[in-house]
Amino acid sequence: MEKAYEPQDVEARRYAEWEAGGYFHAEPAPGKPKYSIAIPPPNVTGTLHMGHALNHAVQDALGRWHRMQGDTVLILPGMDHAGIATQTVVSRQLEKEGLTRFDLGREKFVERVWAWKEEYGSRILVQLKRLGCSYDWQRLRFTMDPEYVEAVLEAFVRFFDAGLIYRGKRMVNWSVGLQTVISDIEVENIETDGSLWHINYPFADGSGFVTVATTRPETLMGDTAVAVNPADPRYSDQIGKMLRLPLTDREIPLIADDYASMEFGTGAVKITPAHDPNDYEVGLRHNLEQISVIGFDGKMTAEAGVRYAGWDRFEARDLIVGDLEAAGVLEKIERYKHSIPHCDRSKTVIEPLLSEQWFMKQAGTELVAKSTAIVSDGGIDFAPSRYAKTYVDWMDGIRDWALSRQLWWGHRIPIYYKSDGSYVAARNWDEAVQRAGTDELTQDEDVLDTWFSSALWPFATLGWPHQTADLAYFYPTDFLTTAGEILRLWVARMVMTGLEFTGEKPFSDVYIHATVLDKKGRRMQKSIGNGIDPVEMIDKYGADALRFSLLRLASKGQDIKFSEERIPESRNFGNKLWNAARFVLLNLEEPNPGVTADPGATAPDSPGGKDEEATLTPPSLLGKGAGGLGSSLPERWIQSRLQRTITAVNSALASYDMDDACAALYDFQWNEYCDWFVELSKPALQGEDGPAKESARRVLLSVLDTTLRLLHPIMPFVTEEIWSNLPGKTGSICVAPYPVADESLLDPAAEAGMTLVIGSITALRGLRAEFTPGGPEHEAARAAILARRFRVIVVPEGEQAVDTLRALLPSLVSLARLGEVTLANAAPTDAKYVSVGVAGASYYVPASELLEGIDPAKESVRLVGEIAKLDKELAAVSGRLNNPGFVSKAAPEAVEKARQDVADLTERRGKLEARRGLL
Repeated sequence: MEKAYEPQDVEARRYAEWEAGGYFHAEPAPGKPKYSIAIPPPNVTGTLHMGHALNHAVQDALGRWHRMQGDTVLILPGMDHAGIATQTVVSRQLEKEGLTRFDLGREKFVERVWAWKEEYGSRILVQLKRLGCSYDWQRLRFTMDPEYVEAVLEAFVRFFDAGLIYRGKRMVNWSVGLQTVISDIEVENIETDGSLWHINYPFADGSGFVTVATTRPETLMGDTAVAVNPADPRYSDQIGKMLRLPLTDREIPLIADDYASMEFGTGAVKITPAHDPNDYEVGLRHNLEQISVIGFDGKMTAEAGVRYAGWDRFEARDLIVGDLEAAGVLEKIERYKHSIPHCDRSKTVIEPLLSEQWFMKQAGTELVAKSTAIVSDGGIDFAPSRYAKTYVDWMDGIRDWALSRQLWWGHRIPIYYKSDGSYVAARNWDEAVQRAGTDELTQDEDVLDTWFSSALWPFATLGWPHQTADLAYFYPTDFLTTAGEILRLWVARMVMTGLEFTGEKPFSDVYIHATVLDKKGRRMQKSIGNGIDPVEMIDKYGADALRFSLLRLASKGQDIKFSEERIPESRNFGNKLWNAARFVLLNLEEPNPGVTADPGATAPDSPGGKDEEATLTPPSLLGKGAGGLGSSLPERWIQSRLQRTITAVNSALASYDMDDACAALYDFQWNEYCDWFVELSKPALQGEDGPAKESARRVLLSVLDTTLRLLHPIMPFVTEEIWSNLPGKTGSICVAPYPVADESLLDPAAEAGMTLVIGSITALRGLRAEFTPGGPEHEAARAAILARRFRVIVVPEGEQAVDTLRALLPSLVSLARLGEVTLANAAPTDAKYVSVGVAGASYYVPASELLEGIDPAKESVRLVGEIAKLDKELAAVSGRLNNPGFVSKAAPEAVEKARQDVADLTERRGKLEARRGLL
């Protein structure tokens, strides 16, 4: 193994070997357990962002885990054609050439999009390989491939024939910039400093007026009512009266509806059914007229009146506000911050409009009922579980689905019109002619919502509508990970289509991954420059470091505050593993005369590391498992701790607690194996006791092997590189057996004994650090105390502690840097000693040795200064706790933290006073 791990030298080579070895490819294996995932298909226009990196790290870790358990694992990759996004990208290219899509025509434009896709569309797939994703690239799918198009057409015609698809006029999100309907996910709500206009609507009988607050005075001409809450006492005797609509000669009613909030403004709200989705629903309930005063081009229509027709909607706003003021009905204007929906592609303000579109029936259908029941009855599990309620609540209030988009790139709606305006749905031209009884047909110009084709993803990628071997074996899939924001747009619709067309749920478990925020808790956005490019992080730190950094923060239900500063720690974790492995392997080799192990092979920052000479006899190390190999206390301890770690990691992965899996792996590998067991093995490796040396080697290697396999799903590259260097290894770690705990190796007595030893060493090191003076004036004394081996009197508590300390006395002396050690039955009484205690033993060090070389006067002055600083901090924290307002109003965790701070500061102050007393 090289001295240092260089991910740039390893990752591309190892990934190519995995692909060449066919480790990621899966074929149906009836009778053998399977685990299948159809990845959320990224947009063909996409590039990897941190949300993608987390999503794919999760599903790849789970896939690798199951593959190592012996399951037939299929992680099926693919891309979505992303109708709006892709058409926008290509349209912008044309703009640079002075062209529009209309200059090319539909056929040539679509050809241009395909050419763009072939040149640029695989970028994100290459990036997923950089991340280490073990996907079956032989099965790559695209939502515009011929086989997939067949599935989309089949689904549409079946829904149409079942009476679920219809043409109608309903409220849609209209992108003025793109001139198409867009889905909710393509709407970006932007907090904006705007205005709230308060307008007086006079009663027709002259008895007064009602003041209405609105953010959209430009839609006033489309008002057909003013609504108040039926429980609002301010209007109880006025409901039903007529109001004069300002700037018009129309009268509109004052109606009662629960939609009106008594807390907003005056409690009265203007109702414009043609330009607001909530007003639209109110209008349906009260049978109100729908007046469209803004057109698809964003300009005022003739319905807005001669004065305003043809004006841009926002220019018309200023004109209307001026006219309201001139008419004396503008009560006031106040500044108002509110959220305004924008098209995320064109960045223009969304206009809710009534539009003639193709819709799919949702509310009240059997399709929705059974798709709701399977979740409410627990047939599909959600993690976090609260998302099941989110799903069911949305399904209970679901609205019909707008299917059509005014685009050219996508699945063209398979509706064919006859000359009389009637139409048929058909899978192809021949079927259309047969169904229509004529070949004088014109196909609908619109394309389907991208989410319609995506809704078929779990089964269409496996060959549906044909009954393929893949579909029979891999479907239903086992797991889906996705973002919460597309729970309704995608997850719910996959459940609907899966149940409708296959009779089975599309997946068993749905994991809603966290949102990756910046360290200030803000969404990562290009507009504010706070994004982190995952590929740059991979280039800089390696894929394993990025994966581990994300997964160790992936707590279910919690968003992630992430920054680049988190990644070096994960890189260091990989480096520590690498260095520990080098140390182990170097101690298995027969050295050349005079050659010693490289100091870099010692785990970084591990206690007491020094150059070790490689041992002579390379035994047959992997003939047995770890079981029964260890006879020393540290060997029994590390094997017991390993079994507990195996149990913890398997349990965490099974419950999708990725952070808990990472925490267990980190704590075991860094702290228990590298920092303690490697160091505690050195006396045996350096000694002359052949059986002890052999045992240490066996356990070091066996635990390393098991740990590598345990960690592989999360950090695949470094574990593969190390594992391939272990004696006797062939093939790949990615198909090596995943560890299962052996309860026979659990050894509570060994764990208790090592708790005493580790606690003792830690406490004695802490005592040394506590008495190590700071400041340049104590440089010589500081160096002396760090090098000094203290005399120690040990008072164990019980025979078991005596036996443990006797057995590991060499390690205690070496790692705590002790001199003479005396085991005693009682504490010393004849001189000044400084004591430190742990559960099972107390240690006494002569104060003279701790203070040797320190100038008492200078140290006393320094300690007085330190105590004064602590007193100041104590006063501040205690002052907060003594303030009844803080204790009663602050968050409970803030109060508890303040109390803990007081306890910690008081303890630190006591120790400093004690040290002064020794001077």
